Amino acid sequence: MVVLSGSNSRPMAEQLARELSWHHHFIETRRFPDTEGYIRIPDDLIDAIRSEPVVLVSNTFPDSGIIETLLMLEAINDVRGGKLENLREIGPQILDDVGPGIILAIPYFGYSRQDKRFRPGEAISAKAIANLLAAKCDGIIVFDLHAPKVLQGLSVPVAFTSAMPELAKHLQTTVNPDFILSPDKGAIDRASEVAEIIDCQFSYLEKTRIDAHTIIHQAKDLDVEGKVVAIVDDMIATGGTICRAADALRTQGATEVHAACSHGLFTGGAVARLIRYVDGVHATSSLKNPRDVISGGPALARGVRELFDRLEW
Repeated sequence: MVVLSGSNSRPMAEQLARELSWHHHFIETRRFPDTEGYIRIPDDLIDAIRSEPVVLVSNTFPDSGIIETLLMLEAINDVRGGKLENLREIGPQILDDVGPGIILAIPYFGYSRQDKRFRPGEAISAKAIANLLAAKCDGIIVFDLHAPKVLQGLSVPVAFTSAMPELAKHLQTTVNPDFILSPDKGAIDRASEVAEIIDCQFSYLEKTRIDAHTIIHQAKDLDVEGKVVAIVDDMIATGGTICRAADALRTQGATEVHAACSHGLFTGGAVARLIRYVDGVHATSSLKNPRDVISGGPALARGVRELFDRLEW
């Protein structure tokens, strides 16, 4: 089988290929001076892409990742469909259509937090982008999605996979926490899974969302006196919630506080802010980030195996 990647997910694609013992290849991607993207499948990859199913690993973040992903899917569809016409008439212009066999693996699904409408007229952006991607592939694998319900009802099957087992193992061997904390009820499944693997306590913070831009977190009394605590979430963006939670944990007697997540966005100087409040920051390789210490390859491989078991080609 073939694993493909463009410019934004090469580490994850390489990890996935190693985990499955498949071949990994790069699709040519570059930018014109006006910043528009350019995609091309190299000549020496055409036969491989046409001979067996392929898994394209690509993020839909930042916005340029959405365009790159769509263009790569378009090029792969053309190659598998035998649509090779070109202005220079290089090589065969038309070949037989080899049929379905394109899987899109998304380590970090951009816009995943825009999964509901708070006011009339708002776009449900996650659903809109998912529909665009589904029209160009035969199945989608998503890695630690913020709100899986948003991908219900797509035109192609979807497999959800999680790196919480790998995250738990990493925390257990490097931090050995006594307590796992979720920053809200929405992430309690992740926290409880990690706590169960490590065999320690867990709890969560109360979160109230006022609107699409405003969230209030309420600290609660936690039994963390003299304990090492790991705050676990699907993503860390600005780190503000983690910092406030860490501050509350310190006042309640926690001796160490660590932050762990699948997706390290770390926007607006988040890492510099976090290290003033926590003892360690731990993230997977779903996004290129300075705290990438957990391989996402095994989790993504589980999703690939699940989807291939469900599909019949």
